[in-house]
Amino acid sequence: MSPIISPSELKNIPTENLIILDARTGKEVKQNYLEKHIRGARFIDLDKDLAEIGENAAFGGRHPLPSVEKFAETLSNLGIAANSHVVVYDDKNASNAAARSWWMLRSFGLENVQVLDGGMQAAEKNGLEFSSGEETFDKAALIKKDNWGFPVSSLEVVENELKSDSSTVVDVRDAYRYKGESEPIDLVAGHIPGAINIPFSENLDENGNFLSPEILKEKYSKLLQNKPDHLIIHCGSGVTACHTILALDYAGFPIPDLYVGSWSEWSRREGKEIAKDI
Repeated sequence: MSPIISPSELKNIPTENLIILDARTGKEVKQNYLEKHIRGARFIDLDKDLAEIGENAAFGGRHPLPSVEKFAETLSNLGIAANSHVVVYDDKNASNAAARSWWMLRSFGLENVQVLDGGMQAAEKNGLEFSSGEETFDKAALIKKDNWGFPVSSLEVVENELKSDSSTVVDVRDAYRYKGESEPIDLVAGHIPGAINIPFSENLDENGNFLSPEILKEKYSKLLQNKPDHLIIHCGSGVTACHTILALDYAGFPIPDLYVGSWSEWSRREGKEIAKDI
């Protein structure tokens, strides 16, 4: 199953076992969901469902992964079973919680998970039905897992891999953040020394849709040529990084490592070197 689904495809797929997740973020996001969402969509919260935010972002970053036990409960509460076909959308071209949802669901062992290309805006443009208020649905049986199935890297692993030149560490934040020109979210501007910058926005065309698998394959093959094959992807807090992991999977590459703590952890950890390209 392709990790990307178009609005027209979503219109025509069977509804049996289909669950749509609204993963929008921002201020008053739950109220926005209640006012308008794709018909039948269930709300999933980045901060509460897709992360387990700790007291100190220097250890884990701004959006650490929740425990697999907690995520199992989240899926049960959302009515998601092992055989569910899940389609996720947000309103930021999948660059926020939609891609993170996809990564977590797939990493949890669910096979049939897709991200809606173009998100909520494309759904409206293509005439999908919308509704308001809460949706009613039954809970599902717990899916039990011992750990995340996709590879993750810690700060220590990233540091060691860069020192030994064993991995290519990719920072997917916007270029101005990577260069250290300014930092709108975290405390310090700059990037991890040795990391290369491939902004996630380059996965999209001028309309905000994913480039074709063929174009993505060619693009990343050129960008990563003559670099270590093992990839570690990061961003600010391990959320937008999933957009590039999604794009790489769409293009047919192996699933790379996710450095969940990302810049929000590295930049706060005492003694870690910070690079700038100004």
